[in-house]
Amino acid sequence: MNAEITKALEVLKSGGLILYPTDTIWGIGCDATNVEAVERIYKLKGRDSSKSLVILLDSDNKLLSYVSEVPDIAYDLIEYAENPLTIIYSNAKNLASNVIHEDGSIGIRISNHNFCKQLIQKFKKPIVSTSANLSGEPSPENFSQISETIIEGVDYVVDLEQADMSKKKSSTIMKIEPDGRFSFIRK
Repeated sequence: MNAEITKALEVLKSGGLILYPTDTIWGIGCDATNVEAVERIYKLKGRDSSKSLVILLDSDNKLLSYVSEVPDIAYDLIEYAENPLTIIYSNAKNLASNVIHEDGSIGIRISNHNFCKQLIQKFKKPIVSTSANLSGEPSPENFSQISETIIEGVDYVVDLEQADMSKKKSSTIMKIEPDGRFSFIRK
């Protein structure tokens, strides 16, 4: 795994795109602070740039580096969630402008996936994690369902978990308001 982390790091640092396994489905990733790299993801997926992207962090103690305020309930939800959970926070900061939703919010998932955690720790920045599919197509449940267009459109495909045929699913998505009110976007 160390060799794969090293290769993925080189690509991320150079503004490139990676295709990688996560704690949910396979993702297309880049440096979440690099506007040009984020733009490449929108173009590769054919995704409308008004739709924001999710970012991954390795620890909830880094949340305040990327959002102005984290309601206390968010820490409890992260700690006790039984399945991967993406939380949409208001007032994003220190990220590429095109990764943030037009209302100023950002979706963040604290990854429990060993590869992702180590990669983010060594990169020292959040990475984008968007489903490895063309916009409008179903999200792939495993590596074998990822289209050649996506595979050929990234700069590096992480050589881990490609033979895993178990069916993965996307994370639960919740939006939390600064006052702690929350709603489910995707269960």
